Amino acid sequence: MRFDTKIAVVVRDDLASWQKLNVTAFLSSGIAHCADEIVGKPYADGSGNDYLPMFREPVLVYAADAPALSRTRTRALTRGVATALYPMELFATDNDDDNRAAVLAIRAEDLDLAGIAVRGPRAAVDKVIRGLRLHG
Repeated sequence: MRFDTKIAVVVRDDLASWQKLNVTAFLSSGIAHCADEIVGKPYADGSGNDYLPMFREPVLVYAADAPALSRTRTRALTRGVATALYPMELFATDNDDDNRAAVLAIRAEDLDLAGIAVRGPRAAVDKVIRGLRLHG
């Protein structure tokens, strides 16, 4: 099935493995709130156990260096694509309030990004992530 929208997570390629996974998880949680229809229905197994719903569409994960992340963020904002961000400063915080305060203290052009996630119309997201490679 081909979706009209696309979800892409872009993670900085020079992070430790645990950081890449952590950033991907946090960014995906932000994307989960950008539209009501993004999450499907809850799951149940054959034994009657219930599970939480997940995204209805695939999530593609890309790798990028710091300049490419900055360029991707700028492209997303100029195209009006829903964007979640994770600056490097968030590795030094330990709660949501401190996370927001850390982001607020940084001018957009000074963001040192560990990753971003975007979701929007397929063609717009394709332009935002143009030139990036899938994370391997």
